[in-house]
Amino acid sequence: MTAITPEIVAEHGLSPEEYDRVLHALGREPNLVELGIFSVMWSEHCSYKSSRIHLKKLPTEAPWVICGPGENAGVIDIGDGQAAIFKMESHNHPSYIEPYQGAATGVGGILRDVFTMGARPIANLNALRFGSPDHPKMRHLIAGVVHGIGGYGNCVGVPTVGGEVNFHPAYDGNILVNAMTVGVADTDKIFYSAASGVGNPIVYVGSKTGRDGIHGATMASADFGEDADAKRPTVQVGDPFTEKLLIEACLELMASDAIVAIQDMGAAGLTSSSVEMASKGGVGIELDMNAVPQRETGMTPYEMMLSESQERMLMVLKPGREDFAEAIFRKWELDFAVIGQVTETGRMVLTWNGETVCDIPLGPLADDAPLYDRPHVPTPPAKALVDVPETHDIAADLLKLMASPDIASRRWIWEQYDTQVGADTVQRPGGDAAVVRVHGTQKALAMTTDCTPRYCFADPVEGGKQAVAEAWRNLTAVGATPLAVTNCLNFANPQRPEIMGQIVGCLEGMSDACRALDFPIVSGNVSLYNESKATGGGSAILPTPAIGGVGLLKDWSKSATIAFKGSGDVILAVGTRRGDLGQSLWLRECHGREDGPPPRVDLAMERKVGDLIRTAILDGQLSAVHDVSDGGIAVTLAEMALAGGIGAMIDKKQPFDCAHSFFAEDQGVYIVTVLDSALVDFLAHAHAAGVEAEPLGRTGGKRLIFERPDRDDVVTLEALRSAHEGFFPKLMGADAALA
Repeated sequence: MTAITPEIVAEHGLSPEEYDRVLHALGREPNLVELGIFSVMWSEHCSYKSSRIHLKKLPTEAPWVICGPGENAGVIDIGDGQAAIFKMESHNHPSYIEPYQGAATGVGGILRDVFTMGARPIANLNALRFGSPDHPKMRHLIAGVVHGIGGYGNCVGVPTVGGEVNFHPAYDGNILVNAMTVGVADTDKIFYSAASGVGNPIVYVGSKTGRDGIHGATMASADFGEDADAKRPTVQVGDPFTEKLLIEACLELMASDAIVAIQDMGAAGLTSSSVEMASKGGVGIELDMNAVPQRETGMTPYEMMLSESQERMLMVLKPGREDFAEAIFRKWELDFAVIGQVTETGRMVLTWNGETVCDIPLGPLADDAPLYDRPHVPTPPAKALVDVPETHDIAADLLKLMASPDIASRRWIWEQYDTQVGADTVQRPGGDAAVVRVHGTQKALAMTTDCTPRYCFADPVEGGKQAVAEAWRNLTAVGATPLAVTNCLNFANPQRPEIMGQIVGCLEGMSDACRALDFPIVSGNVSLYNESKATGGGSAILPTPAIGGVGLLKDWSKSATIAFKGSGDVILAVGTRRGDLGQSLWLRECHGREDGPPPRVDLAMERKVGDLIRTAILDGQLSAVHDVSDGGIAVTLAEMALAGGIGAMIDKKQPFDCAHSFFAEDQGVYIVTVLDSALVDFLAHAHAAGVEAEPLGRTGGKRLIFERPDRDDVVTLEALRSAHEGFFPKLMGADAALA
């Protein structure tokens, strides 16, 4: 038997104080299996020990919320006896170490979170953050991550319909890969994870257990040192074809009455799934480790419990339904094994070769895990902008922005994803939000991922508000009613008070926005220790609370798009323009400055403007809609022109000088086009709602013309398209041919 030394405790990521808690919980020294189980269940990745106290402040309820945080995924009512089930999760550390498998298994894991609750997945999205494009490792990381997402999602048959990509040197040593899945289920066929029924059989289904991914959860709960590459064995290996079989087998069994509880084996594998099921149900669990299907010889209980091999599920079945369930999984050529039973002891007991190798009370593992209120200091307010430059040529600055990493076309990425499989995708990547039909109905779900990390770094509270508001705005821009949020909270080391201050600030801003917009948070994930000490790495990432928003369209055919539709339409800027240039991409890309406060978010006005826009879309008054974000109104106009192949003349006097008018990233502002026949009605509705609506010009031609007092700044659509489409193929070089 291995002696438990302080070195072994430290290797398992437990502090001396936490190990003392283990001794107190057991009343004795743990063996290695028990220590491993405590280490993963008490890891940051599984226990949220640094964030739980603050997560409780988030709004999670609304009349349409069926299930909020605490289950595998969030559930909302979308009418007609149907529910949308969705969640977003991180796979950051694995994707930096082994980008293809890290990203692929991130997709696989989030799919399981959704279909384990009874939903058929209908869409995947992702939110990616990379370092400086000229970093020597970045091209390899981008190629691997994109190919991994496409390789898994395409094979499993779920369309990848949306996402976002940012670049910043802060991610040089620790990229972020956040994956989101949305599914649909019947409200009377939703499955939960709480085990019940003493004596009920516990069943393992899916793939066999191997040695991949051992200590993946612990690895994801620490920052990177010099030995990042040595952690490659902690990255799981995925098989999307097995996942597809697992989806179909689970959904077939779910159509019966055989399942009492079900849980996917995600982070910490068999350990977390069994502990969570038993603790949520207030019962005990007994497992026979010899019965666990294994793909490698000589595996120990320690390895089996901590393995994160993919495509596996744990179920509690009703007594006598084992043969029925087994027949389904054998038909789909998947493993099926009864590996234990529910007990009344409140303990986790593992046996192996006739001996008890683990006997732990479940309370300390789950409900009584460490909880820290870590010291935090607020981020100091950003200094006001001084010496703000003016633009000498709107067209030249616009071309530079359109070619920049954060605005350039993502076509090279999303053309590697199957965006159409299932034949229900209404709007594919490139717009404000993806739109996917609810199969067999007129309804559609709109979905988006959003966050502006540079805003969160400059002002976490305002940045947290903006992330939620932008998701709400993007759903509104396609005509959807925003319903709920999932999130993926990516931050650096919470033991540093300034980082903990970012976490607390962002959550405060998010909470304010969710309440003001009736946009509750129903699921999510926390990923901490995203920083690197590795050679060439940065340090802490920018605070990145990624928001996944979901909304509902009752009639998918009424959804709006960003493309200009015809010549002669009136272009309006709707919303309050303040000319905020702080933290703007124009300031960074054209003048090399990252300073000033981020643009302010007026949540009351955000709601007023959004409600006006959504109503006008459904009434057919607007022919094109696009919200203003990175790059300001100039970039918004360019994206609308390129999407429609139609130019515009911007000939109305602006409220500020050219830089503040066209490159400020004002929040709560939409650019819309209106037919002449609807203009009077729309302006009347805007006036009645107390919303500003300024004419900018009209659509037409093949150029964008910005009229200035002394001259016109002109750029052709051809030049804009060349700049916009060139970044990724040039960056990826030969890899571009893989698209």
